[in-house]
Formats: sequence, structure tokens, C-alpha cells
Amino acid sequence: MTLKHFAVVSASLLLSVSAYSQAERMPSPSPELKKLDYFAGTWKTQGQMKPNQFGPGGSFSSTDHWEWQKGNFFLVGHSEFKIASMGEGVELAVMGYDPAKKVFTYESFNSSGEHEVATGSFSGDTWTWNAGEQSSFKWRFIEKVLSPTSFSAKFEGTQDGTNWNTVFEATYTKQ
Repeated sequence: MTLKHFAVVSASLLLSVSAYSQAERMPSPSPELKKLDYFAGTWKTQGQMKPNQFGPGGSFSSTDHWEWQKGNFFLVGHSEFKIASMGEGVELAVMGYDPAKKVFTYESFNSSGEHEVATGSFSGDTWTWNAGEQSSFKWRFIEKVLSPTSFSAKFEGTQDGTNWNTVFEATYTKQ
């Protein structure tokens, strides 16, 4: 074995050991994230917005596509929506899980300039997402699983923390 060959073999071995020890330290996704598998795929939405402080109400629809980001720590969603009384828009959203706080996480950005941050929980067949704890308007989004390919949803808001008003109700169907 020549000195050059020995150097190449040694360098290759060092890189393999380094990659192996880095792989050992790579975190694994929380088992809780498996619950979000339900949302992966493409969903069609049909709903009815109630007249409220955001607008006059009316029908709306959306197409939402969710897929796991490499590593399976975050589910990334892209939505296109149309609200009869307000027009069309898009949204980028990310769902995950915070093992330290033991809550699901949701963060979104839409074409109206809104940025939402929420935490969620799952119990039985119902997801509940809450946001706005630091503002005068609080909201919650309640999703009830109806089947492997559909769920109903209700979006509610409150300004006093007690009286909740329905902003919209919708049905989501997996394609």
C-alpha cells in the first residue's frame, strides 16, 4: 500500500466515522407527529362564512395540499382559497409538535398579510387549535374527524374571552 493510497483510505474512514457519529446525534421526530399524518394529501373545502367584523359573509372554497418536509418534523401546507365576498388568496402553513410544551404547533402566512401562530391538541376525534392569546382577538379552530377522508371544521372568535362567535363552518374532503 502506497502512502497516497493509505491517506485516501484513512480520510475515507474518518469521514465515515464522522458521518456515523453525526447520524447517531440526529434527533428523531416525536411519535406524536404521526397524528398529523391524517392531514397529509390534498383536501377540498366547501364552507360558509358568517357575517362578521371581517366581512359580509358568504360561501368559500379552498384546495389545500399538505406534505411532510424532509425529516418528518413538519407538515407543510399550501392553500388556494376563494371567498365569495372577499376574493381569492393563498396561504403557506406549517404544522408540527413541540415535545417540551406537549402541544401541536401551527404557523401560517397568507396573501392578506396575516401571520397566525396557534397551538393545538387532539382528543378522541377532535383537533382544537387556539391562537391570539397575546391580542384582543382570540380564535379557535375546531376540527372533528368524520372519516379517514373528511372532517368538519368551525372557526370561532372572541374579543372578551367568554362569548365565542362562529366566523365560518366548513367540510373538508380528501381527494
